[in-house]
Amino acid sequence: MADERAAPPRGATRGPQDYESALDKGPQDVASFEVHDTSPLARFHHFLHANPTAAPVVVLVFSCLVFGTVANNFFSPFNLSLIIQQVTVIGILGAAQTLVILTAGIDLSVAAIMVLSYMVMARLAVQGDLPSILAVLAGLVVGLACGLFNGGLVTRTRLAPVAVAVLAWVLLLSFDLPLIYVVPVGMAAGLVVGWFGFGPALALRLPPFIVTLGAWSIFFALNLWYSESETIRSQDLDAAAPLLKIFGLRVEILGAQFTLGSFLMLGIFLVLWYALNWTGWGRAVYAVGDDKEAAELSGIRTDRILLSVYGTAGLLCALGGWAAIGRVGSASPQSFYEGNLDAITAVVIGGTSLFGGRGSIFGTLFGALIVGVFRSGLKLGGVEVLWQTFAVGLLIIVAVAMDQWIRRVSA
Repeated sequence: MADERAAPPRGATRGPQDYESALDKGPQDVASFEVHDTSPLARFHHFLHANPTAAPVVVLVFSCLVFGTVANNFFSPFNLSLIIQQVTVIGILGAAQTLVILTAGIDLSVAAIMVLSYMVMARLAVQGDLPSILAVLAGLVVGLACGLFNGGLVTRTRLAPVAVAVLAWVLLLSFDLPLIYVVPVGMAAGLVVGWFGFGPALALRLPPFIVTLGAWSIFFALNLWYSESETIRSQDLDAAAPLLKIFGLRVEILGAQFTLGSFLMLGIFLVLWYALNWTGWGRAVYAVGDDKEAAELSGIRTDRILLSVYGTAGLLCALGGWAAIGRVGSASPQSFYEGNLDAITAVVIGGTSLFGGRGSIFGTLFGALIVGVFRSGLKLGGVEVLWQTFAVGLLIIVAVAMDQWIRRVSA
């Protein structure tokens, strides 16, 4: 007896084959995923993981309510505007630091880059008789060069730009060119060489922590050498380069005074928010921080992304230096010594993960405001400065512990 399931002869027309009918005999179960925990704490855990900015916003609002009840005049327009003015520079440095930390790196040289950049601006404008706008551009170039120096060592060790910069300094000094021109010109030459990729590159990728720690010492030493440890006074800036103090100008809104530097800070955060959330570059930054090898396999040129991140961070530090001149009113080579730690504090308290790939740029803004609120509230409450520092340190530890707890959701 022939097998009824045998294939029909060649050329015969197939009837309603049993592909569909075979499906009826198969399992009809729908795929499902086991939910391990649906408790309120678990849902809160998932909410914080999906919304990194939520925690700093809650902390900021709660802090304002507490200090508004305890401290007199906390909600006065003068005090609130003063808090914003005080966090302007640290907020800009925090924005630069956020970009680097999102890629699972860290930059310990942001404050040194800022100080070196604004000293170049101030000395060129006041003592070099250079037009203010050109002095500002020179400072921005120096900040960009410093950032690309860090990025070049982190991605692919390239020594040609450093050699060109040092050689340019030696040659220019041999021609008795004033020092105030030597440093920016040499760094610009190194920037051009690095930008076009001249010179061999070593197959080495140095850890960001070590690279930027060494860069902090290098930039700080360059700053002292270039500035000759001299402060550019406010009177000299007013006479020769009032443009450098433009971000210190105040605007009154609803009885509160805000500096133009505060609006610069908000503008930087808005631009970075758009870039990180609505552009391919921003998605690549998060991808590199989350898993660099997976990002490479998906076609992302990770070295270029990292180089652009460090370069952008250096440029933001230079902008922060311009705002710092307006905030302080002078240019001192030894100011903002603790800017690195303050910037990292704002980033960590703002909910950005130190392991990269998770965080929000506006979280850093809220983190900087939290630090400002704590210091202002404790000061108005009569708490000594050492206990204010103690409270900020405690905040950092709590923020890192929260980050570890939130990251457990992925496990």
